[in-house]
Amino acid sequence: MTPPAPPGRTGRIEEITARQARRAALAASGFSRRRPATVTAAHVGRVVDRLGVVQIDSVNVLCRSHYLPFFSRLGPYPTDLVDRAAHRAPRRLVEYWAHEASYVAPATHRLLRWRMDRAASDAWGSVRSIAHERPDLLAAVEEHLALRGPATARQLEAALSSGAARPTDHWGWNWSAVKRACEHLFFAGRVSAAGRTAQFERRYDLAGRVLPPAVRDAPDPDPADAVRELVATAARASGVATEPTLRDHFRLAPGPSRRAVAELVEQGRLEPVRVRGWAPHRPAYRWAGAVAPRVDARALLTPFDPLVWHRPRTEEVFGVSVRLEFYVPRERRVHGYYVLPFLLGEDLVARVDLKADRRAGVLRVEAAHAEPSAPPRTAEELAAELRDLARWQGLDGVLVAGRGDLAPALAAVVGSNG
Repeated sequence: MTPPAPPGRTGRIEEITARQARRAALAASGFSRRRPATVTAAHVGRVVDRLGVVQIDSVNVLCRSHYLPFFSRLGPYPTDLVDRAAHRAPRRLVEYWAHEASYVAPATHRLLRWRMDRAASDAWGSVRSIAHERPDLLAAVEEHLALRGPATARQLEAALSSGAARPTDHWGWNWSAVKRACEHLFFAGRVSAAGRTAQFERRYDLAGRVLPPAVRDAPDPDPADAVRELVATAARASGVATEPTLRDHFRLAPGPSRRAVAELVEQGRLEPVRVRGWAPHRPAYRWAGAVAPRVDARALLTPFDPLVWHRPRTEEVFGVSVRLEFYVPRERRVHGYYVLPFLLGEDLVARVDLKADRRAGVLRVEAAHAEPSAPPRTAEELAAELRDLARWQGLDGVLVAGRGDLAPALAAVVGSNG
């Protein structure tokens, strides 16, 4: 059966191999370059420019997830380079709901103003409803920030003396009315994050004081133009991808995403391709500037890394199923709680469940599993990367707990090298 023609230009569609598509994906994501001897703010900025978005997550069993994509591509680096970019003016990173909670470049924040304009309809229920229930509270939050500067939700609660008890009916997000007001204003783009506390609480401030003036004062882009540029950013970061993958990068709706893909094809910025071995009914697209060099990478990947966060794409590109097991009961977990895939060469060859045991001063490998494609050198290469990760986190060594089919070989290498 002949697959449907992709939108946009018609004519002969180039066929590429799955290996070419994988190499293009790795190169686009920054894994075809050597790690620098000394990491600077410019290197951090280039990673953000390449990926378009870096997801933030509160899980801290190893380290905050947004630090890891930089480590994966740059090697050990001072994390205050990321903190300075996000917490100090002129900011090179700002927070918003891009993929999920994410860091993006200020110029990308501007491309998401159409989403901010839809806070009244698109924000989730409790955040959406507070604007109708307590418009006075939203105004009070903005007034306090305007007069006093950045504050956390807890500081605002104390200052505004809402007197409302914090709800306890949800196991996780039992947000007070003030917190809901802050999050509505954040979704609407009226406030932003001036930084985070050591407890990972947002320090809210007026968006006009967080965003660089050139971005703050720029006119709102046309929504269709903005979506097209977001899809273009996703395509540059992906190399070769299907439309659902491009859509997922910034969590776009299907209709606008498909229109943007068609427009980018018409403009010659995207090229329809067939990838041998990928589902024939799902057309693929290659960024016009994509390259597909041989890649010799070695990296541990956070499960929130753009290279692997869209699970169907991870299966398409690498033939590996990656599943988050945070919320799976312990007895039903297959690979562990906080599992990082291990990239070696051009393949995902293993996955490790990691924990930074700061009291003991070691990086604990709670489990280590090999993929069918794992070469004989996997344990040795993984041990070297784990030691780099431990040193970067200020830990004294690596301890392999012993679970998983790769654990015995890994423990032997770690033990033999001290």
